[in-house]
Amino acid sequence: MLVAAAVCPCPPLLVPEVAAGAAPELDALRAACLDAVAVLAAARPDRLVVVGPAAAPGPHPQGAAGSFRGFGVDVDVRLGRGEPAGESAGERALPQSLAVAAWLLGRTSWSTAPVEGLGVDEPLDTARCLETGRELAAGAGRVAVLAMGDGSACRTLKAPGYLDDRAAAFDAGAARALGSADTTALAALDPELAREVKAAGRASWQVLAGAAEGAGLAGELLYDDAPYGVGYFVASWS
Repeated sequence: MLVAAAVCPCPPLLVPEVAAGAAPELDALRAACLDAVAVLAAARPDRLVVVGPAAAPGPHPQGAAGSFRGFGVDVDVRLGRGEPAGESAGERALPQSLAVAAWLLGRTSWSTAPVEGLGVDEPLDTARCLETGRELAAGAGRVAVLAMGDGSACRTLKAPGYLDDRAAAFDAGAARALGSADTTALAALDPELAREVKAAGRASWQVLAGAAEGAGLAGELLYDDAPYGVGYFVASWS
């Protein structure tokens, strides 16, 4: 049963060492993310599932390792506390989205419940996203979900995906749905439009929508802005 959820974006710039001199520009975003994670901890779940976009989808166990060394900084993270279970569990590095989540959890000294990660392929169709979420929520005990993912990357001329006039409307609809915990509206997000405006969070949000069906959670939007032309949203469901 899903008892709480949080939605956070996953740009590496959330990590101050990566952002370097630009780090203060995202202080409000970092604070909102940490507030959302604190709400997850307050729900006292039996397990936390972190879902995020990944080029190589699949599960990642507690203790799985990630790194930001590819961005030229000496920052390593682990998903939750402890070492990976089993000899080969740590062989597959965390994708960027889950590495950012691991950094956020580390900043809050997460110790409330075991953590597991799930990378989802961004083109994953809506029906499979929803079913994946339902399967997560149907697991034993009280489940919390941390859904990582960005909105469109086409909000301005200097955005990574250049300007797309449809991006602002897409992001506005996603923000409304995330802020009100509207699972129906999230399920209705168009995967093709999301791909065209480069909204990397669509699949993660729809996994969350499946997990939250019938849970009766209330939502609150903690952050909604587009620094660097990319839509970033933080929401808390409880």
